[in-house]
Amino acid sequence: MSLAQELRDYAAKTHKDAWQRRDGQKVPNTEDVAHKNEAVDLDAVVLYADLKDSTGLVRGYKDWFASEVYKNYLYTTSRIIRAHDGVITAFDGDRVMAVFIGGSKNSNAAKVALKINWAVKNILQPAMDEQYPNNTYRLRQKVGIASSKTMVARTGIRGSNDLVWVGNAANIAAKLAAMDDSYATYITEDVFKRLSDKTKYGGDPKRLMWTDLGSGAGYGRVC
Repeated sequence: MSLAQELRDYAAKTHKDAWQRRDGQKVPNTEDVAHKNEAVDLDAVVLYADLKDSTGLVRGYKDWFASEVYKNYLYTTSRIIRAHDGVITAFDGDRVMAVFIGGSKNSNAAKVALKINWAVKNILQPAMDEQYPNNTYRLRQKVGIASSKTMVARTGIRGSNDLVWVGNAANIAAKLAAMDDSYATYITEDVFKRLSDKTKYGGDPKRLMWTDLGSGAGYGRVC
C-alpha cells in the first residue's frame, strides 16, 4: 500500500468511526487513551507558564547560560505545579502546560502562578546575580490560566504520539501567557469567580489582589 493510500484510509476511518467518550476522574496519561476515536472528558483548569523573550536570551547570551535559565525556570515551575496537585501535560520549548481538576482547581492554579512569580523574583534571579555579578539578564515570565470543558484525545503514530487537549481552556491560557508585561499573571473571569477568598484577598487589612481588566478580558495580578 502506498503512503498516500494509507493516509486516505486513515482520514476516512477517523471521520467515519464513532467517538467513545468517558468522564475522567483524573488527568489521563497517554497510555490511558486508545489510538482509536476514544476521548476523556474533563472539567479542567489549564495553566501555561511561559519564559518571556527566550529569543533575545538565546541571541544575546551564551548557549550554556540560556540553558541554565531554561533548566532553572522549568524545574521551578514544575515543582510548584506538582506541589499544588497540578499535572504537567507538556513542555514546549520555554513554556510548560499543566492541568488541574477537582474542587480546588481554580485556586490551586492561581496559587501556582503567584508562587512561580515569587520564586522568579526571590530565588532564581538572586541565584543568577550571585553567580554572575556582572549579569544584565532579567528573567521575565508570564502565566495564563483558563477553564473549560476539555476533550482529551490521543494523536500521532505508534511510537511517537501524545495527547491533545481540545477546548477553550488550553487555547485561552496559551494566549493569556503571551500577553503584554503589565501583569505577571492573567486569569479569565470564570477562574476569578471560583477562587477562594484566601486566593482573592491578601494583606492587612485584607484587599483584593487582582485587577479587573474589564470588557470580559479577565483579571491580572502583579506580585
